[in-house]
Amino acid sequence: MNPIEFIEINTMRQLIALGYSPAIAQGGADAAVDHYKRCSQASKKGAMFDDCFYRARIWADKYGLPEDKPGKKPRQKKGIQPALF
Repeated sequence: MNPIEFIEINTMRQLIALGYSPAIAQGGADAAVDHYKRCSQASKKGAMFDDCFYRARIWADKYGLPEDKPGKKPRQKKGIQPALF
């Protein structure tokens, strides 16, 4: 498996695990591979896949339909804070 196949397969798996549809995940994987082909180096050592996945997630958020996007997690309410005095 070469690096391009690795990025494409694993990006699709992670986007589907996040709740995106397979079509949107494929588009995001294409954006990740495109970023890999264009960039000359990673933002930090050993973070090339992270950079590509970041680009894929941004693409999926921008071009995905509202029903294709994963739902937001509900906010947790903080308990009552005790008085200081």
